[in-house]
Amino acid sequence: MCVSTSYTPICASKRPSPEKAYFFMMNCLLYSRMEAGFPSNDEHFDEDVNVYLAGLLTSLIYPASPRNPWRIAAATDADIFEAARAARCPSEMCLLYRSSADRILVALGIYKNARMRRPDSVPLLALSSRGWVGRGKTYYALAGSYATQASRATTAISEVLGKLSNGFERYLSVLSLMGGEHLNIFRQISEGEIFHLENSSRSFGRREELVLRYDRFLDLYSGYLRNKSPRARQALMDAVRGIREIDPSFRFDVEERERVRSL
Repeated sequence: MCVSTSYTPICASKRPSPEKAYFFMMNCLLYSRMEAGFPSNDEHFDEDVNVYLAGLLTSLIYPASPRNPWRIAAATDADIFEAARAARCPSEMCLLYRSSADRILVALGIYKNARMRRPDSVPLLALSSRGWVGRGKTYYALAGSYATQASRATTAISEVLGKLSNGFERYLSVLSLMGGEHLNIFRQISEGEIFHLENSSRSFGRREELVLRYDRFLDLYSGYLRNKSPRARQALMDAVRGIREIDPSFRFDVEERERVRSL
């Protein structure tokens, strides 16, 4: 059973509270993990990943946050390579790859849009979702490696980055469910999908109407067999025309039926 969390305009309040925002994100994240079938610590200890993801999602509410991945992340591999060439130390390399991986995880999980562009602006050679997943896993692995180099030892952040790399698909599924069920973020329905939805609903309504017209026809035909008056005959023919408006393949000839019955 999915649990709906009420929305609170945290950032719009007179006194923005990162603590309230963090609690909201952590609460939604924990519910989403259970609902997605990936509860915390099911395969290994990963409550530290919960803390990391809740902090990352909170940073999106406050654009000036130093953790906001859109402030640092590069959009393409070419941009990342250029930024990496300009990096002066492993710490900067770690921040670059970590922010880029965070951006992919959030964009693909919460927003279902890895490039954060309009669907009609995506070029023909754009990466598939699987390609973005592979890129995110690689960036997290590189960030974890540079974090270890920067500290010259395995640290808490390098372990978290390693877990995000190894379990990228799991956490992506959790954020995908969280975006829809708890944050109420859904992708825009395309015109083609709207067309098919309208046609399917219209088709369903016509099927229901056809059933009602068939029922009326059978009632009138049964009454006509008992009383073959001109009025009953006219009502029966009107019912036949009503069915043919929806189902042109329907055929019924009263005179032919009477000839067959008289044989």
